[in-house]
Amino acid sequence: MSQINKLKILNDPIYGFISITNPLVYDLIQHPYFQRLRRISQMGMSYLVYPGAHHTRFHHALGCMHLMQKTVAVLRSKDVAISDDEENALCIAILLHDIGHGPFSHAMEHSIVEGISHEHISLMFMDELNKEFGGRLSLAISIFKGEYHRKFMLQLISSQMDMDRMDYLKRDSFYSGVAEGNINSERLIQMLNVQDDTLVVEEKGIYSVEKFIVARRLMYWQAYLHKTSVAAELVLTKILKRAKELTHSGVYLTASEPLRHFLVHRIGLEDFTPEVLTKFSYLDDFDIMGAVKAWQFHDDFVLRELSRMIINRDLPKIKLRAEKFTKDNLENLRNYLMELHSITEKEANYFVFKGKIKNQAYNKEGEPIHILRKDKSIEDVVAASDQLNLKALSKPVTKYYLCFPKELLQQAAF
Repeated sequence: MSQINKLKILNDPIYGFISITNPLVYDLIQHPYFQRLRRISQMGMSYLVYPGAHHTRFHHALGCMHLMQKTVAVLRSKDVAISDDEENALCIAILLHDIGHGPFSHAMEHSIVEGISHEHISLMFMDELNKEFGGRLSLAISIFKGEYHRKFMLQLISSQMDMDRMDYLKRDSFYSGVAEGNINSERLIQMLNVQDDTLVVEEKGIYSVEKFIVARRLMYWQAYLHKTSVAAELVLTKILKRAKELTHSGVYLTASEPLRHFLVHRIGLEDFTPEVLTKFSYLDDFDIMGAVKAWQFHDDFVLRELSRMIINRDLPKIKLRAEKFTKDNLENLRNYLMELHSITEKEANYFVFKGKIKNQAYNKEGEPIHILRKDKSIEDVVAASDQLNLKALSKPVTKYYLCFPKELLQQAAF
């Protein structure tokens, strides 16, 4: 029987050809855990605003791996010693960094399971894969957890200018058509170096870093935190909340077997066993949308109307402003809706609600982006830059929202 050629070349619309140069990486990509990412959307419900934004976590993970390969080559050319084992571990760690995302990525992160981040689930998947592959992921997991002695390697995977951010900004900008988010990832990678076990950007690359930070801010306001995207994702979480509530009160809902498991059982951190992880691995966007399509015909008013909002893109109105909305703003709209549809206050709360969103392009308190000066000194990019707006971009901007059905527009005169 002929051997399968595991050294593949894939065609990517962003970077051109992506190479799989390691048989283990090929086997990981072929694994059902990873193939599931083909069915997890990268930008949640953003396709309701940007019709082209239908790309998946699978695209993104492969792109991150490609950028990691490029980065390792650049660092080696600058005499940074990286062994073949370390290179493989870096590629595996970045390839699997998002494997724990649930349906619609961030949109439903704490809706399917409660109080468990996708990073924690990613690590659980990696541990299970490590058992399956005889411990060959141990170094990748050590780097991913920040336990490996070479700290710059974690910065390549998780920092304020890691391979993850470099790929998602370029990829999401391409598929959404939001040109302001496009970055020069190739230039950024060429400027990377390592000094005193710290990932740095050479001084001549500072303008590319400035563009990167500005692009991140613009992508958040124009795409990730676009008010219609936010409204759609909030409705989707409300649908699942209502479905769980009905299920626990004894109402049977049409759903796939994996989704039913998470509707029936409240899964917290202590309940997340390997068996639950296997159930989670069968869950993707199709389970959710298949259920929502069925639920738009359900007898329950709340579940039916919320589901129709998503299926028909008849989304609630969302108002954004710098000041908080008052309790009166909320109650007036809720009371009118209760009277209009003869529903309870609890039911009305599914349609009328408030909250806040935050955008911080650069966090000075977190792991900084280090600029390497010509004299070999290292500075935070905000201190090194002559762009005054970088200081402003490092401050969090909070906006408050109020969400309500469009039929209440006349009552929302504030």
